[in-house]
Amino acid sequence: MNSERARLTALYTGLLVLAGVLLTALVYVLLQQSLDSRIGSAVTRAVPASEIEASGPAQPTVGTFAPTRPMGTNSDSELAGLEIQQVSDAAGEATLNRLLTVSGVSLAVFTVLSAALAWWMAGRVLRPVGVITARARQLSGANLHERLALDSRGGELKELADTFDEMLDRIEHLVAARQRFAANAAHELRTTLAVQRAAAEIGLADDPPPEKVARMRRKLIENADGSEHLIESLLLLAVSDRQLQHSEPVALHELTTRATDDLREEAARRDVTLDVDAARPLSVDGDPVLLEHTVHNLVSNGLRYNHPGGHVRVRVDADGVEVVNTGPVVPFGDVPLLFEPFRRAAARDHRRGRADGGAGLGLSIVASIARAHGATTHAAANADGGLTIRVRFPRTAAVAPATAAVPAAV
Repeated sequence: MNSERARLTALYTGLLVLAGVLLTALVYVLLQQSLDSRIGSAVTRAVPASEIEASGPAQPTVGTFAPTRPMGTNSDSELAGLEIQQVSDAAGEATLNRLLTVSGVSLAVFTVLSAALAWWMAGRVLRPVGVITARARQLSGANLHERLALDSRGGELKELADTFDEMLDRIEHLVAARQRFAANAAHELRTTLAVQRAAAEIGLADDPPPEKVARMRRKLIENADGSEHLIESLLLLAVSDRQLQHSEPVALHELTTRATDDLREEAARRDVTLDVDAARPLSVDGDPVLLEHTVHNLVSNGLRYNHPGGHVRVRVDADGVEVVNTGPVVPFGDVPLLFEPFRRAAARDHRRGRADGGAGLGLSIVASIARAHGATTHAAANADGGLTIRVRFPRTAAVAPATAAVPAAV
């Protein structure tokens, strides 16, 4: 900060001194132009030319210099005028010299005072920067909750401090979310591993009958599949959080048709009607693999968190893809939380979700992929149960917009 203070001091001092020099030069020029005539008029008024003529030329005395009459001077009046001009020139020159001397001394004093004032002003201006720097150095992962809270009446530095506080809010939220994510992921993995170990210990103890061994084997396979699905979801979530590495035009209506065709068997097994309207062509710019995961997760979640005899409607239109599902009523306050990892709606049976392979990552993956594509997600709870979720893709010069409304998924 001292270097910046020195630079500001030099800048302020230089500007003030430059202004002083320009002012002095202007006064000098203006005074020089008008001084001769004003001194001549003053001398004429004080000693009229008639008195000079009447007195005649001064008689030379011994030891004095007798001015000679200049050539071309034919009368005493001309000589008087010449003498007045000489007096005016001498007085003007003396006045201007005195002005320069006084101005130089004043400018030197002004320079010293300007430097001192500029140093003080620069210190006051940069004081908030010192406060921000000192407090920023004290911040760490243990005290991210602290803020600068700069006490100022406004201005650019106050705006900078407020922006820094807002950035700290976002960082604190991100760190807390990552910590929750790591804790939840560890819990999910630890639970499945505990189940597998218990099943192995119980099923393989002593000499179990074949049917018990078969049941434990199925249980181990189911838990292994659930763990594999969880790990794949975590990896997909990590990949979708990064910037897109590949982008190309994707026919979203065709992609939606393929993704829903792969889920029709599951829909029939759950006794849920799956209706798809993807007749309207729609193209978006993005990663086809991630976009297919988006549609698959939306529809799969709509099927998983449904009830027998329910339905899931998928529609592709000018705004994108819309998926609406029936199911249990979702509290309004739980809707925004569904896009966070490992969050499940309170209305859902937690154990059933786990048994179905749901770890609470479906919609968080959807939201993450949407962000990577510059899209937005919006969820709304249906009055009669279930969710409607939209994913809106941005308009580009070569790509039409896409909006994916999707069912409840966690």
